[in-house]
Amino acid sequence: MPLAIIAFLVVMLVPLPGLSYPGHAAIALLIFAIIMWASEAQHLAVTSLILLFLQPILGIASFGNAVIGFANPILFLMIGGFILAVAIGKSGLAKRFTYWMLSKVGTTPNMSIFAAVFSTGLLSAWIENVVAFAMLLPIIKTIIPLFGINDAEKGNSNFAKAMVLGASYGSLAGGFGTEIGTAPNLMAAAYTHLPFANWMVFGFPLAIIMLIVTWKLLGWIFPPEVDGIVGGKETLHKSMSVMGPISKQEKITAVILFFTIGLWVTTGITGLDSYSVALIGAALYFISGVIDWKDAQEGVDWGLIIFFGGALSLGAALLNTGAAAWLIQDLIGLMGNSVSTLAIMLMLMIIAVIFTQVMSNIALAAILVPLSVTLAAAQGQPVGIYAVPVAISCSLSFMFPMADPTVAMAYGTGYVKIKEILKAGIPMVVIGIIITIAVILTIGKPFLG
Repeated sequence: MPLAIIAFLVVMLVPLPGLSYPGHAAIALLIFAIIMWASEAQHLAVTSLILLFLQPILGIASFGNAVIGFANPILFLMIGGFILAVAIGKSGLAKRFTYWMLSKVGTTPNMSIFAAVFSTGLLSAWIENVVAFAMLLPIIKTIIPLFGINDAEKGNSNFAKAMVLGASYGSLAGGFGTEIGTAPNLMAAAYTHLPFANWMVFGFPLAIIMLIVTWKLLGWIFPPEVDGIVGGKETLHKSMSVMGPISKQEKITAVILFFTIGLWVTTGITGLDSYSVALIGAALYFISGVIDWKDAQEGVDWGLIIFFGGALSLGAALLNTGAAAWLIQDLIGLMGNSVSTLAIMLMLMIIAVIFTQVMSNIALAAILVPLSVTLAAAQGQPVGIYAVPVAISCSLSFMFPMADPTVAMAYGTGYVKIKEILKAGIPMVVIGIIITIAVILTIGKPFLG
């Protein structure tokens, strides 16, 4: 904590010409928050609470404006996702699906990681990545003990780390595949007017490559300490026979789950948003009696919700004080006028990647995408040449729990620490930037408008 305070004071003492006092203080508070979160000097939620009362004290925002981050719809999507996961787990449906899936893909740790990565990845191309991850999380928690691993929440299992991060990163990478895969993709589509099919031409190859990278990289960084399921396929068959035929509770759970997924996939037709759908699904589980409120109290990580709300509050402060725009414009201005398309693309992507770790990716896309479209038009380039890679970079949120709800939820399991998320996240971001540029400048360029 002393290091975070010293860093805050140093930034406050450094002159930042052209930036208002609230913006200057917001940047200093950002540095304070990053150090506090990365070092885990206090619980992540405690740091978020500190950020809330510091904003009015420092003159960054009133308390009413500071807590606006807690009204962000993404928090209700997280709560709904947690409740869906609780229902799927309690009903026994998660266990049944786990046994079925493992009987198909095999009982080795390598294939289990593959299943975790690709299951969330393919789902998140069509539904919210938070939801895709939340649906798989109870399955992951069921798979890990089958390999003879106990107390994975103490952070003592490489296999558990690879599984939970694989599902989280897979959900992020899978979202690159379609215009509806992520909120920044939608923002880029709105400004560039690219046809849905055009995006899929380059988006799906990019998503599949990133899913393969995720699978292989996590297996290498966190080599599994287990050889396979204890007892192999025989254990699976015994477990499935003990469960017997599918129960009424499981059937109700499955019907509500598929109904909810159907609503998510058809939001463009129904006019419902994904946040409302998450709460509809959650409410149906309560009404049907699959779960009760006590289950939700125990199953939803409320500390994680507070942490994420605080992170969104800080992102809103950077946006509203002009600090984010000031940093972005200054960095682009430093590049001058006679620079290559590749250099501009790389700079915009790096800016997006840095900022997306600490602020809402849709708020960031709202700043960067219009700027990217304007730059492309001024240079006579295809309209999406900068906007599309920038939108994808806004979702390269692999490095910190506050970067994306799925990473926060992965951290919340206890299976993985922040330093381990960084250990895997940094190479994922670097590889993600390189692969995105390569795909956009080869497969993608003819389809960017």
